[in-house]
Amino acid sequence: MHYEIRRYQAQPGRRDEWVRYMEDVVIPFQAGLGMDVIASFVDDRDEDGYVWIRRFEDDAQSEALHAAVYGHDRWKNEIGPVVYGLLIPEKSVVTRVTPTPASPLR
Repeated sequence: MHYEIRRYQAQPGRRDEWVRYMEDVVIPFQAGLGMDVIASFVDDRDEDGYVWIRRFEDDAQSEALHAAVYGHDRWKNEIGPVVYGLLIPEKSVVTRVTPTPASPLR
């Protein structure tokens, strides 16, 4: 099992709009395709910072879900363009992490 911790930077002053779009569109869309979104956060010390976490059972599931989401016509034609307009893509950081043996997230 592993997690993705995804840190995004919203366009200046647009984080609230981004959070609404994530919660109303992006997360439901991805969850509908099987993505396990386990957390969504705003950064208390960065007015445009946003963090979310997704969980995967293994590499095969991760690859299949990434293909299902980012290869989907709705993502490519509707959701993706809005996402890339609300964020600063070059400031996105995706970290893959694996829980330690004593972690409650194991």
